[in-house]
Amino acid sequence: MRIILLLSLVLFLNACFEADKTEKNNIKFGKITFDKNCVTCHGKDAQGVVKDWKKRQADGRFPAPPLNGTAHTWHHSPKVLLSIIDNGGVRFGGSMPGFKNKLNAAEKQALLDYIYSLWPKEIQQKYDAKFKQFGRGK
Repeated sequence: MRIILLLSLVLFLNACFEADKTEKNNIKFGKITFDKNCVTCHGKDAQGVVKDWKKRQADGRFPAPPLNGTAHTWHHSPKVLLSIIDNGGVRFGGSMPGFKNKLNAAEKQALLDYIYSLWPKEIQQKYDAKFKQFGRGK
């Protein structure tokens, strides 16, 4: 009986470590995807590239907001965030192009996981409390 319990514990702990490793790899993949597709408009560390992202630019559009938890990104459900990635931000007054046909589902999910990883813990907790039934787009 002890052997069965010990084996069960070992399998459980191994699964936990594998899940953590998978999430870390997905965040790394998200950073790579971000750097290839998003960094120009959202900044190196997703901090944005303009001081006031709420102020319209000369062309009448809003600049890309920070995605690091200092703007409104975390107020949106995973479904809305995936829709914005797919369809762009033009309907919100921005100029972000859609990535529906440029990024695959794994890249989009990795982006969400990477962006989430940038948020302060208190923002992550608020997000999880509000949207945990959705996963992070999963």
